[in-house]
Amino acid sequence: MRNLTLLTDFYELTMMYGYFKTGTKDKEAVFDLFFRGREELSYAVAAGLEQAIDYIKNISFSEEDIAYLRGLNCFDEPFLDELRKFRFTGDIYAVKEGSIIFPYEPLMIVKAPIFQAQFVETALLTLINHQTLIATKASKIANNTNAAVLEFGLRRAQGPDAGIYGARAAIIGGCAATSNVIAGKMFDIKVSGTHAHSWVMSFPDELTAFRKYAELYPDSCLLLVDTYNTLKSGVPNAIKVFDELSAKGHRPLGIRIDSGDLAYLSNAARKMLDEAGYQDAIICASGDIDENVLIALKSQNAKIDTYGIGTKLITSFSNPSLGGVYKLAAIEDEGKLTPKIKISNTVEKVTNPGLKKVIRFYDKKTSKAIADLIMLIDEKLPQGEPYTIFDPENPWKKMCIKDYYVEELLVKVFEGGRQVYASPDVKDIALYHKKCSDSFWEQYKRVTLPEIYKVDLSERLYDLKHELLGDKAE
Repeated sequence: MRNLTLLTDFYELTMMYGYFKTGTKDKEAVFDLFFRGREELSYAVAAGLEQAIDYIKNISFSEEDIAYLRGLNCFDEPFLDELRKFRFTGDIYAVKEGSIIFPYEPLMIVKAPIFQAQFVETALLTLINHQTLIATKASKIANNTNAAVLEFGLRRAQGPDAGIYGARAAIIGGCAATSNVIAGKMFDIKVSGTHAHSWVMSFPDELTAFRKYAELYPDSCLLLVDTYNTLKSGVPNAIKVFDELSAKGHRPLGIRIDSGDLAYLSNAARKMLDEAGYQDAIICASGDIDENVLIALKSQNAKIDTYGIGTKLITSFSNPSLGGVYKLAAIEDEGKLTPKIKISNTVEKVTNPGLKKVIRFYDKKTSKAIADLIMLIDEKLPQGEPYTIFDPENPWKKMCIKDYYVEELLVKVFEGGRQVYASPDVKDIALYHKKCSDSFWEQYKRVTLPEIYKVDLSERLYDLKHELLGDKAE
C-alpha cells in the first residue's frame, strides 16, 4: 500500500502541535467513529476496515514529508523530530466488514495517546466512510431484486480510488461481479462484461457484429441488442446467431438491453427467446438503475435475470455521503480515563461518553436480530435472563427481551499498536454480509419508510450521559 501518512486535514497537525507544545501529547484518549442517521441511511454496511488496517500499519513520516511540513513555517524542529518517530501504539476496536450497523453505534473505537488518536481521524474517516457508503448502496440494490447484480461503475466513479475501492465495497454489499479489471486483480473478485454499442457500430451491420463476437466467445456469448432497434433488429439478429452457435454445439449465454422500457422490452424479448428455443438464455439489463427502479421493475414483472449497475451504485446516487464522524469520548485525567461528551442544540449531535461496546440481541427461535445495546466497556453482558431495554429519547418506552442470545459487535483490531485481527478476503466478507442481512427482518431494510431498529443505551451509560449533560448545563 502506498504511503498515506499525509492523507490528513491540516488541523489534525496543528492540534498535534498543540498537544506537543502543551505537554499533553501522551494523554490517553478514546475516539468513536460513527454515522448519524437519516431516512435514506437507516442502516449501513461496514466496509473499509482492511484498508484502515493497512493505513495504521504504514504510518511513517518520510524525510520528504518532513521537508514539506517544515516549508509550511508552522512547526518547530522538535515537533518535526517527534513526527519522525511516529508509530501507532494504541488499541483499535472495529465492527467486522460486512456487518450491518446503525446510527450512533461505533464502527470503530480508537484508544491511544491523543497525539496519535487525533492524527488518524481524517484518514480513517475517508477510508471507512466511502466504502461503507458504497457497500450500503450495493446492499440495498441487491436486497431489492432476485437477479444477480454486476457493478459497472468505474467510468462514472469520482476518480480511480473511488472506482477501485467502490468495486470492492460493492462486492461486500452483494454484487456478484465487477467490470473493474484492476479491482478484480487486486481483490481476487470476478470480472464481467460483454461489448459496447461501438462494437456493433464498427461493423457494416448488426448481424455481422454479432457473428464476429460469437466467433470469439462461442460459449459465453451475450449480445447487446439495443444499438438500433431492440425488438425489430437486435433480438431477431441475436436469435439468428444463437441458432448458428447451437448448430455447432455451443449454447449462447443471452442478451443485454441498455435502454428503453426495460419491463416491456424484457417481457417481449423473453417471449421471442423462449419461442426460439432459448428458454435458458439470460436477459441482462443496464442503464440508470438503482433500488427504486428495481422495485418498480419487480412490480411490473420484468423478465430480467442480471443487472449491470454503474452510476447510481458507484456514486451512491441521491445519498452522496455517509456523514461519518470521529468524536472524543474520553480522555486521561489524573491517571484515569474521564468520559467526555459533546453537547449541541441539535439533539442528534450530542455524543455518547466513555469507552463503550455494542451488543446485539438475537431471538433464539428465529435467529433474527431484536435490538442493539450500547454499553460501557466494563459492563457485564446479559446472560439470558429477561433483560429490559428502553428508548434513550423516550425512557418510558420499554421492552423486555426473553429467549435471546447476544453477540458483541466490536472486535479488537490493534492492541498496543500490534495488529491482532486478520481481514478475511472480499468473497468471505460478502458471505458474512449475506448472513448478517438475513438476520434482519425485511421491514428494517425497506427502502421507503423503514421500521426503525432499536438501538438503546444501557442504564449505566444513560445515567452517565445525563449526569454529564447536567454538569455541563450548570
